[in-house]
Amino acid sequence: MSINQTLDPYEHGSPDAVVNLRKYSSGTVFARHTHSRGQFAYASTGALKMFTDLGNWVVPPQRALWVPACVSHEMHMRGDVTMINTYLDEAAASRAGLPGHCQVYDVSPLLRHLLEAALAIDPEQAPNIRSQSVQSLLVDEIGAMSELPLSAPLPSEPRLALSCHRFLDAPTQNISISEMASWSSMSRRTFTRSFREATGMSFVFWRQQVCLLEATSRLSNGSSITEVAIDLGYSSPSAFTSVFRRNLGDSPGRYLAKSKGASMF
Repeated sequence: MSINQTLDPYEHGSPDAVVNLRKYSSGTVFARHTHSRGQFAYASTGALKMFTDLGNWVVPPQRALWVPACVSHEMHMRGDVTMINTYLDEAAASRAGLPGHCQVYDVSPLLRHLLEAALAIDPEQAPNIRSQSVQSLLVDEIGAMSELPLSAPLPSEPRLALSCHRFLDAPTQNISISEMASWSSMSRRTFTRSFREATGMSFVFWRQQVCLLEATSRLSNGSSITEVAIDLGYSSPSAFTSVFRRNLGDSPGRYLAKSKGASMF
């Protein structure tokens, strides 16, 4: 199901941090859109995939994605998603130290409880001491969250962009530099140099990031570790687990178990 609508209902006079909860069925797609405020999107259940002109991101359950104000983005729901959005005005985003680019973040138990408390605040009512305190703590705790390496930049150079989107359609560790160079109509040397200049990383590292994003999304949607490892071209489930642990600090099983165990909604 594709949804194309204005998603930011808050006027400039609203509180500096406004929180709402939305539920979406698996497969829901939000077409390209922007918000006048920054969006801190927390996946209480399910997983999100997001695309912009500059890259793609995956948000596993119990993690969050920061989307700065006015950044055009498209969101895909993987599994039934309960999303808690915190819309931050410019002053609140600055106070939290949030960057001018999209970023995936960890979410602490305290932040989850602050989101729950903030959901009970009516943005149409006059603020009181409690609501102001909750919102202030919420912004501070968002600013304290750790970044997670769950993104992959996309080059703007047309030939590189074309080959990268082709790769994104069927990511696998088995696609070589030479194949990507051929898809880009470049020599291997030119492709290697151009890709690093355009993305700030080598193709091999970028390929690993994209496969990790796809793996995290599939695991969150119920696929097995063995199935994911085979489909994405890893030599074995243990090799995939090693890459996953090195990047996300835990095995796939433990990572997802912690996510499921922390769900409030």
